[in-house]
Parts: sequence; C-alpha cells; structure tokens
Amino acid sequence: MIIEDEEKMARMIARVLREEGYIAETAGDGRTGLSRALDDSFDLLVVDWMLPERSGVQIVRGLRAAEVNTPVLMLTARDQVEDRVEGLDAGADDYLPKPFALPELLARVRALTRRSKGGTVPAEAAIRAGDVTLDPSRHVVRLRGETVDLTAKEFALLATLMQRPGQVFSRSVLLDTVWGVPGEVSTSVVELYVSYLRRKLDRKGEPSRIRTVRGVGYTFEPQP
Repeated sequence: MIIEDEEKMARMIARVLREEGYIAETAGDGRTGLSRALDDSFDLLVVDWMLPERSGVQIVRGLRAAEVNTPVLMLTARDQVEDRVEGLDAGADDYLPKPFALPELLARVRALTRRSKGGTVPAEAAIRAGDVTLDPSRHVVRLRGETVDLTAKEFALLATLMQRPGQVFSRSVLLDTVWGVPGEVSTSVVELYVSYLRRKLDRKGEPSRIRTVRGVGYTFEPQP
C-alpha cells in the first residue's frame, strides 16, 4: 500500500509497481492509511513523511505499538540526519529521499519484500545466547526471563548479532543487513542503535553483551 497525499505521485508509484507484477493500493491521508494497515495484511507499506491527518512517523509508531511489523519504506523530502534517524527509530525499515529515481524505488521495494518473506532468521527458530533469548516468530526478547522492549530496528540488529555469537560484524555489514541498502545511511546509525541495545540489555557491574572491536565492528558475547 502507498500512503501518499500527492495524488499524482501515488498514482505513478502504484502504476510502476503494478507493471512489475505487484498488487498496489493507495491511501491519501495518514489516518486512513494507518487504519487500513492495521486492519489488512500488506507485504510492504510505502509511506510519505508529510501527510494530512497523521504523519508518516506517527503511522509507523502506531503500527509498531500495535505489534504490526509490516516493512515500511519512508519517502521523505527531509535531508537532515536527525530526521532520518527519527524515522528509523520510529520503526521504519528504510527511507528514500525525494526526488528519487524509479529504478531505485523498485530496488528498495524488492529488497524489503524479500526480507519480509524470508527474514533474517527462520520464523520458527528461537535464538538463545547465554541469558538472552530472541524469538523472531513472536518478536520477543527476554533477558533472564524478563521481556525487553525493542523497536523493530533494534530487534533486527540484535537478531543479526545473536545468530553468530563471537563473530565480529563490521558496521558496513550490519548496515547492509539491517537497513538494507549500503551507502545510503551513515554507519553512525549502527553505533547509535548499538548504544540503544546496550542501555536495554546491559546491567550495572556486568560486562556489555555487545563488545566493540576497535576499528572493526561489534560482536555479541553471551553472559552466563
């Protein structure tokens, strides 16, 4: 579904997607788009940042609060790093600045729909590393039996690290794996989200479960 208040833009995106074999629907304001996204099952949402009724960021926050994990590609004319981080932190999976080239839009749509159908880990496979358990099918993380609330991006980053405890992942690899398209988002976003995870997982007096390997990247080190 395309949630875009510029009718010409929405029609163009829908037409291009249909030509590629997708079934594309549109919504012209944030309230309608959020309502339909909550009620129906979509493979992907293409959401404009600036919308009447509700902004794109509010839509994403509403979806994630309702535990709807449909991938979201955010369209935005905003070019400040803080704005992009706000959208990603709200739970958007990727962003595309306006104006954009249609081949790039299609490439991002393909990447996000591939991940939504396959995922980083099998849907039935829970990952346990030390005292942390990650259940991708229920989108739940538990630390010593207690639930830890994570955003969609925090969850995806932790899942990537926990799949191979002890392996060092470079920032660029994490960026590519979790955010999808290399080179479009600064690796500083990875550092930011690692700090978010540490605040939620680390306990006073204990070593961090996510260790920085200086000049290389990050590794997950389970605690007993």
